[in-house]
Amino acid sequence: MKRHALIFWSAILLAVFGLVSGLAAEGLYSLRGFVIPVLLFLVLYLLYKFPPRRYAASGRRSRIKVKPSQKTMAKVAGTRKSQPPAGKRKTYPFRVIEGSKGKNGEEQLPKYH
Repeated sequence: MKRHALIFWSAILLAVFGLVSGLAAEGLYSLRGFVIPVLLFLVLYLLYKFPPRRYAASGRRSRIKVKPSQKTMAKVAGTRKSQPPAGKRKTYPFRVIEGSKGKNGEEQLPKYH
């Protein structure tokens, strides 16, 4: 992360040095190359901060509320009732089959450990 910070601050330092040397050599006339990028940045920032109404989120406009039909409400109510309670566990028809390996009564150590 320090490497990225070093590159960033080096670029900022070089940019400041270029601006100062340009101002010293040509005066304010040297800033003519920065007018278009600065204006573009300002326009984009203003569009981001204050978007046009047609692209803005429609939070200001009220949405038309649609009342759900009785059929839809019955479906929603039916799905809510049919869900099982979270506290009970479901029983599965699985069972454990005991293996025949190592059933000679004494504990054996693993071969490779």
